[in-house]
Amino acid sequence: MTNIHATPSSDAAYWDAPLETQSRAEWDKLKLSLLQQHLQHAYDHSPYYRASFDQAGVHPGQVRTLEDIRRFPFIDKQVLRERQQALPPFGDLVAVPERDIVYISASSGSTGVPTASPFTAQDFDDWIDYEARQFWSSGLRPEDRYCHSLNFSLFVGGPCVLGAQKLGALSIHAGTLPSERLLAIAKQFQATAIWTTPSYAWYLGETALKEGINPHQDLSIKRIFVAGEPGGSIPETRQRIEALWGASVYDYYGLSDIFGACAGMCEEKNGMHWAEDHILVEVLNPDTGEPVAPGERGELVLTTLKKVARPMIRFRTGDIVSFTAEPCACGRTSIRMLGVHGRLDDMLIIKGVNIFPSDIEAIARKDHDFSGEYKLIVERENHLDRLTVEVERAASYQGSDAIIAARFAGQLKAITGVSVEVRILPPDALPRATHKAKRVEDRRSGVWG
Repeated sequence: MTNIHATPSSDAAYWDAPLETQSRAEWDKLKLSLLQQHLQHAYDHSPYYRASFDQAGVHPGQVRTLEDIRRFPFIDKQVLRERQQALPPFGDLVAVPERDIVYISASSGSTGVPTASPFTAQDFDDWIDYEARQFWSSGLRPEDRYCHSLNFSLFVGGPCVLGAQKLGALSIHAGTLPSERLLAIAKQFQATAIWTTPSYAWYLGETALKEGINPHQDLSIKRIFVAGEPGGSIPETRQRIEALWGASVYDYYGLSDIFGACAGMCEEKNGMHWAEDHILVEVLNPDTGEPVAPGERGELVLTTLKKVARPMIRFRTGDIVSFTAEPCACGRTSIRMLGVHGRLDDMLIIKGVNIFPSDIEAIARKDHDFSGEYKLIVERENHLDRLTVEVERAASYQGSDAIIAARFAGQLKAITGVSVEVRILPPDALPRATHKAKRVEDRRSGVWG
């Protein structure tokens, strides 16, 4: 049955108050019921999951607690790609006939072979209702004019605009327009909210200033939703973007393999509330597979609870995250993701210490003697990895490069315990990103030899 949710009045705090404010015990009871049904659906209708569960010696009927999910095998992006190629076009993880699939998103991945994420009509409606709930928690209301500037070409973030429409906001399907055109549209229609990546929000604000447009005075943007990079949950980055635009920034998290935004900030902006009625979360030590303590960093592992087209059971995302279940001042009781600190494939091990680009970004964006742009260069010298950080000085900075280089290096060492070379570049020396920024240049050869 299609999920139809009546839009609350604009002064209502919640999209779905009984769900969003239920106790943790009620959340767990709901998740366990959904998990038991979902695992049974996967076992009964997906050839892959039936074989995988049987081989592991597990059965959905054995699940009595949420912790029992740990008995089931993992999957990852490589499994998705291999199964899709073995049985095109969708693979044998799919648990519905093709006639029930009404939409697919896709991501190319490292091989360039798109991995499709299929949806039934109910899957799609559930997703869009959640997007409306998330937008509502971030303060978007029917009176807003919302400009959706994410890619629509098979990207799972594209249809999220329908969540804004569902709650009643005037929605502008802008997509990936040239920056000057996007700014013109935002100005013409007096858009009050926009969604893009942190890097592009930064770039677009800089472009506005170069075009003679003052974002504070000439535009009406009051809310900026960002996703796709860790920056939105790094306070220093968020605050710099907010200062540039005179708007409030909210971080969202999603992934193409499940659906658009699975988590996002409420107006308190103290972590991202998770879609617990749609996805079961595990945060695990990537080496041991054991759960980490609340607040500690670990790999995000996800299990869908409702998506019937292609269940995802214990999907290893590769994202390094941390979570809390502490109450939020907004009154919502869902667990909150404290940020994506990096990806396993972006993690650098320098002198035995794990370093993520987000560690560097926090310093580059906090210190206003820097422009906020940075790059990491990794090289191998005498069998040891060496990290060089390139950062731009701000156009307004007139002091010594050596002084701010030493200051940056000292701040990074205080955070990580590692000494690195810091190279100061003039303003605008680094390329600006119009989508996801590539921050790491790996010049090592034969790393695994």
